[in-house]
Amino acid sequence: MRHEIWQQLQKEAKELVNVEPLLASHVYSSVLNHECLGSALSFIVANKLADAVVSAFTIRELFDQAFVDCDKMLTHVAHDIKAVKDRDPAADSYLTVILNLKGFHAIQAHRLAHCLWRQNRKELARFVQSRTSEVFGVDIHPACKVGHGIMFDHATGIVIGETAIIEDNVSILQSVTLGGTGNEQGDRHPKIRAGVLIGAGAKVLGNIEVGEGARIGAGSVVLNPVEPHTTVVGIPAKVVGKPSCPCPAESMNQNFLEDQPQSVNDSYTSAML
Repeated sequence: MRHEIWQQLQKEAKELVNVEPLLASHVYSSVLNHECLGSALSFIVANKLADAVVSAFTIRELFDQAFVDCDKMLTHVAHDIKAVKDRDPAADSYLTVILNLKGFHAIQAHRLAHCLWRQNRKELARFVQSRTSEVFGVDIHPACKVGHGIMFDHATGIVIGETAIIEDNVSILQSVTLGGTGNEQGDRHPKIRAGVLIGAGAKVLGNIEVGEGARIGAGSVVLNPVEPHTTVVGIPAKVVGKPSCPCPAESMNQNFLEDQPQSVNDSYTSAML
């Protein structure tokens, strides 16, 4: 997949240069001057993460080595690009995703930090985490395990703890926390299974499992496990029904009332009044 996406990125980049010459230098530096997806990605993200002490060149070298050491990393990157393009109506091209969307950039920075963490280069991994938090407003512990096809929509304020796991094809919106419930040690963060959609501002706390294809409503506080293919909403979150499709992360439908019988809608509305 990554080769097809790279070809499309080059095509879109050439088209953008033709219609918006003011961005030509940016597009050439970021995409057209590179030979592959990994080279372009490392250039883009490294230039955002660099500071006065650690240069973009140094971070690019870390990325390039990570692509070798973590052999699935670039395949995961390609799945992430496609996931955002397919799910976000504001992302009208692959080029927009790789150039402009900080949620995508934050995930790729985390992939680098996680690779470093696995190599026991923990202080360097923490540096990447810190810069990712400062630059993108997304704080993911380097030990957190993240699958592919991940979308962070808007992304600002997302916080994910050390022992959290996010499986494939998950969509998470802004201000979501996957956190602990206190200062407990050990395995203490949520496990998010494939296909889950987590709405804006939701807080999922503790070593609990959110089952495959589940959906968490915006602003909910989830303290208990969530069964697969169920929708939970509220503070504390309670089951209110089932998503209308097997993979809510792909449909991105956050209006859970559309999936419920009118009697359920009326009951929920009455409870909120």
